[in-house]
Amino acid sequence: MSTLDYKQLSESELREYIKSHPQDEDAFQHYLSIMRAKPGRVIVSTDEQLEAELQKRLTSWNFEIFYRN
Repeated sequence: MSTLDYKQLSESELREYIKSHPQDEDAFQHYLSIMRAKPGRVIVSTDEQLEAELQKRLTSWNFEIFYRN
């Protein structure tokens, strides 16, 4: 268990800490909770899910651009 105060780190500092300390499960779980709380963030676990999410966003993005004029 780490004695690091994760709440004192910025998101980017925490991400760098996790990269250099991959064994720190507490830090990783804290980072995941931050990422999951952000609106618009999607976590996928398969290539198929990633492809579907990208397609959905690209379709929506193209639609918005086309109809903004």
